[in-house]
Amino acid sequence: MQVQIDFERPDLAALLADMDEPALDALPFGVIGFDAEDRVRRYNAFESQAAGLRPERVLEQNLFTVVAPCMNNFMVAQRFLDARADGTPLDDTINYVLTLRMRPTKVRLRLLSAPAAALSYVLVQRL
Repeated sequence: MQVQIDFERPDLAALLADMDEPALDALPFGVIGFDAEDRVRRYNAFESQAAGLRPERVLEQNLFTVVAPCMNNFMVAQRFLDARADGTPLDDTINYVLTLRMRPTKVRLRLLSAPAAALSYVLVQRL
């Protein structure tokens, strides 16, 4: 029996770290996992379909300068930088509008990062 994983789930960061790619692809929202150098390491099927970007084009690329420069600002990228610099966890949900390569699209972004985690995550829930 598969457990439904909700965008709001409190322990979601830990679950994402343990998920294999098929489980990540089964989620009903976009998932972008990236390392300390902002290189995309995980990119699920939902986000690929919604954004119209194939994983081959996204994986290993810099999230904030190549893949989603519309997130390279104080609302998104800077929060990850601040959390890393302070050594504090990040779990914020914000309303946002994606604008790159598409018609402006209203979304909710959940920003997840933990000091000891190998990857940080941007989760994308289209509204």
